[in-house]
Amino acid sequence: MPAFNNVLELIGDTPVVRINHLDTGPCDLFIKLESQNPGGSIKDRIGLKMIEDAEAAGKISPGTTLVEGTAGNTGLGLALVAAQKGYRLILVIPDKMSREKISNLKAMGAEVVLTRSDVAKGHPEYYQDLARRLASELDNAFFINQFGNPSNPKAHEEVTGPEIWAQMDRDLDAIVLGVGSSGTVTGLSRYFAREAPHLELILADPKGSILAEYINEGTLSTKSSSWLVEGIGEDFLPTISDFTRVSKAYMISDKESFLTGRELLVREGILGGSSTGTLVAAALKYCREQADAKRVLTFACDTGNRYLSKMFNDFWMRDQGFLETTSHGDLRDLIARPFESHDTVTVGPDEPLANAYTRMKLYDVSQLPVVAEDRLVGILDESDLLLAIAESAGRFADPVRTAMVTELTEVDVRAPVTDLMPIFEKDFVAIVKDGERFLGLITRVDLLHYLRRKADFQ
Repeated sequence: MPAFNNVLELIGDTPVVRINHLDTGPCDLFIKLESQNPGGSIKDRIGLKMIEDAEAAGKISPGTTLVEGTAGNTGLGLALVAAQKGYRLILVIPDKMSREKISNLKAMGAEVVLTRSDVAKGHPEYYQDLARRLASELDNAFFINQFGNPSNPKAHEEVTGPEIWAQMDRDLDAIVLGVGSSGTVTGLSRYFAREAPHLELILADPKGSILAEYINEGTLSTKSSSWLVEGIGEDFLPTISDFTRVSKAYMISDKESFLTGRELLVREGILGGSSTGTLVAAALKYCREQADAKRVLTFACDTGNRYLSKMFNDFWMRDQGFLETTSHGDLRDLIARPFESHDTVTVGPDEPLANAYTRMKLYDVSQLPVVAEDRLVGILDESDLLLAIAESAGRFADPVRTAMVTELTEVDVRAPVTDLMPIFEKDFVAIVKDGERFLGLITRVDLLHYLRRKADFQ
């Protein structure tokens, strides 16, 4: 392997891997690891193409501010290229994006503007409309407009398509892909219309998006609903979209997407993001429906490292109702981190207060049960810790017992949920016990998650 002149030369030529341990019916399923691009996603390809084509056309030059509305990965691809070429980059991002993506963007030098994810195109706070407006209000700014930029599909028509065809030895029957800006589906459609007209294009679409209904029924709905999968699914047809060669679409729920993505990691060792779970779930459905053996390819659109706080976090998955849990019919159903399963973050009475502070920060919790020999002896929250060390930072070395509260507000596990409200009104956390046995804590947020899950299933 040669030495490369810069990181941009690493974009593309991503590997293809056979799926071996998932049930693919009579088919051979392959996954192209776009997560191996230097920016971690398939969007590196269009980030490079859109910027370089704009440079060649004289639309941008040193000093131009680039502006784009993005669900995350296009922004990361643009940030990668903009940083190497010296452009200022402003990205408008819906507020459902993972914290890892946002942190990654900021670390790469992009300026991030968060906006609402619950509004549709045409609303002033819709991420694309807001980005377009920001670009119009700034001097020497250029709106990238991935949804209407012809360089987007060209990246896939000119590079991704030939890459796939060569890697598969010109032997491929179907590709399962998702649609965000629609550059991938449009570009691959154009390429394979020439090179392999027999090849099927299959759409994987999040439940809530309008695209699956459009493909399967020919109906273009004006109403979409929200979904948690990031980067794919739409509430409108992008102007660059060409779905004429897409023969079928599968609607995949958030739950199936996330669980399939997790299974892909366990069974195949591939750490893909939430959209990867959607694509693989649809690809498995397609493969299992076939009567004859076919060679099918799909994508690991981006790396799962950007979703560790979401789809790969058991607590987040439970809060969303995506992981099966035992229903007890009592307050145990509200405890996010049960003590008996060792999920409760605790501290010992003789540990230094510095340990308590570190644990609160690491696990993003505001209070810690103080446990000695599996027995609850107190509780320490942020206020207790602050009061203890406010006069002297040297008190971080003092034992937890010097600051913990020992007069505890306990609630029996069989008490009704309404008994929690007086506790929360006093700004306390609910300590749930079964007799003398400590079961865990319930916070206001835990109750909110519980009520939201109940509302979702009604």
